[in-house]
Amino acid sequence: MKKNILLVTFASLFFSGNVLAQDLSGTWQQIDDKTGSPKAIIEIHRSSNNTFTGKVVKITPRLGYTPREKCVNCPSPYTDQPILGLEIFKNLKFEGENLYAGGQILDPLSGKIYNLKGKQSTNGKRLLLRGYIGISAIGRTQTWIRQE
Repeated sequence: MKKNILLVTFASLFFSGNVLAQDLSGTWQQIDDKTGSPKAIIEIHRSSNNTFTGKVVKITPRLGYTPREKCVNCPSPYTDQPILGLEIFKNLKFEGENLYAGGQILDPLSGKIYNLKGKQSTNGKRLLLRGYIGISAIGRTQTWIRQE
């Protein structure tokens, strides 16, 4: 009986950790990969087709930098849209083992759209997102930190 209780307890801890790690939903602090400073707060939602989307809910002010208000060089349907409230990534799918792939991300400062993949830390507090064109080796990775 005690073995069964221990087994059930261990299994529930194991699976609850994996469920947490699979769910990206929530608020994340985007960290600039070039400067290391916070850029924006992104809210991630799971959509009805079980993919994840993220939109800008706050732009973090930085010393000596005036944030752009609109997505100026962005392709349609993003052209001249306000960056605040903009959906910057979509279609990111859970692939297993804390890995995500198949998404697309928009860089609202350059107006370019990149393929997107990611990896969430096992504790669910950090997300490494890689935007790339063609092959993943040619791209950039940003760290996002889950906000409590």
